[in-house]
Amino acid sequence: MGMTITEKILAKAAGKKSVTPGENVWLTVDVLMTHDVCGPPTFQIWEREFGEKAKIWDKNKLVIFPDHYIFTADVHANRNVNILRQYADKYQLRNYYDVGTERYKGVCHIALAEEGYNRPGTVLIGTDSHTCTAGAFGLFATGVGNTDAAFILGTGKIWEKVPESMKFIFEGRMPQYLTAKDMILQILGDITTDGATYRAMEFDGYAVHQLNIDERMTLTNMAVEAGGMNGIIPVDEITQQYLAQREIWDYDVFESDADAKYHSVYEYNVETMEPVVAKPHSPDNSDLVRNVAGTKLTKCYIGSCTGGKFTDFYNAAKILQGKSVKVPTFAVPASTEVARRLRKESINGQTIEEILLEAGCVIAPSSCAACLGGPADTIGRSVDKDVVISTTNRNFPGRMGSKKSEVYLASPLTVAASAITGVITDPREVL
Repeated sequence: MGMTITEKILAKAAGKKSVTPGENVWLTVDVLMTHDVCGPPTFQIWEREFGEKAKIWDKNKLVIFPDHYIFTADVHANRNVNILRQYADKYQLRNYYDVGTERYKGVCHIALAEEGYNRPGTVLIGTDSHTCTAGAFGLFATGVGNTDAAFILGTGKIWEKVPESMKFIFEGRMPQYLTAKDMILQILGDITTDGATYRAMEFDGYAVHQLNIDERMTLTNMAVEAGGMNGIIPVDEITQQYLAQREIWDYDVFESDADAKYHSVYEYNVETMEPVVAKPHSPDNSDLVRNVAGTKLTKCYIGSCTGGKFTDFYNAAKILQGKSVKVPTFAVPASTEVARRLRKESINGQTIEEILLEAGCVIAPSSCAACLGGPADTIGRSVDKDVVISTTNRNFPGRMGSKKSEVYLASPLTVAASAITGVITDPREVL
C-alpha cells in the first residue's frame, strides 16, 4: 500500500521506511516557532522542567515572532514582549524578530514563508493553531500547546500519532470572482468544524495548482478550522519559484502515491462555484454571498494570516479603485514585507496603498490586530452591536472583540464589494 504526502514526511522525520495512520512515532522537528502569546509560558515550562542546566536543542531552529498583542498600550501585552526580549537576550537567540526594530516582520505564519523557514519535506511545529499555514509548501506543519513546545525546545523531538488523510480536489479554471477563501469556506460548510479532526487535509487538482503561494496559504491556513491536524499542498513549479527567489534550493519533495489510502475524497469544480460567506458564529455556518446580500454592516476588515497577504489586498484594490467605502474599513497588512509591496506595486498607475487610502480605508501597522480581539485599543476591534465582514479565519462570539458583535467571514473580493455599498454584496455585482 502506498503512502500519502503527509505519511511520507512523517516517516522521514521518524527515521522509518513507512508509517501508517494511528501509529505513534517520535518525530525530529526541523523548526519550532513561537510568539508573544505562547512564547513566555513555553520558556517558563522549559526552564522549570529541564532545570538549571536547561539547553535549547538547536538555537538555529527556534524562531520567535512577536505579532499578536503588540501595538497596544496594555501593560500585560507589553510585559509578554518584554519577557520574550529577556529570553532572546539571555540565550542569544538570533531568530528573534523584535517589534520596534528593523527586523520586525509581522504575523508569524506569513513571516515564516518570507524568511525562508518553510522548506518542503520538513516538520515545522508552532505554538499557534494556524501553524498549518506552512503546509502550502509541501511540508508537515501543525500547532501544539506550550508544554509540547517546551519539550521540543529541550529535545528537538515530539511524539505524534500519524493522522489519516482526506483529499480535496478542485478542478476547472478559477473565475475572477472566486478566491481560495471561497474554496475553504465551501469545504467547511460541507464537512463542518470537526469534519477533519486529527486528520491531514490534502489539497490538489488543476485549480489548486493554478493558485499562487498567497492563495495556497489561505487553503492550508484554515485546515484547523475543520479540526485538521495539518493542511498540505504538493510542491510544484510555483512553490519552487517562490523558494528560488529566496535562494532556497535544498529540500525534499514528496508526493502521494497513486494507491495511497484516504479517509475520504471530495471533488469540486471551481467553474460552478459561487462566492461563499461564513455567517455568525462559526466558520462552518456557510452560505452563498447572494443569499445574505443586503445585510447591513458597521465595519469591514481586511487582514490576518488568512486575508492580509499581498494577493488579498491586490484583489480588494481591484474593486476599491476609484470608489469610496461607506463604512469604516480597516486594512492590516500581515507582514512588513506586504506593507512595503502595497507602497510599491500598482494597478492602473496607482499604488495599492494609494488606492486603499483614497477609498477611505484605515491602514494599520502589520500585526494580528483585531483578528484575535486583543486589548481595547486594538485597531479594528469590534464593539457591541457591530456587524463586521472580515477576511479573518474565525467568527466565534468575542473573537474580534465584543461578544455581542456579529462577524461574517468572506473573501477580500466580497469584503471590498461590501465596503463600497455598506451592505454584504456579491463581488460579481461590482467586478
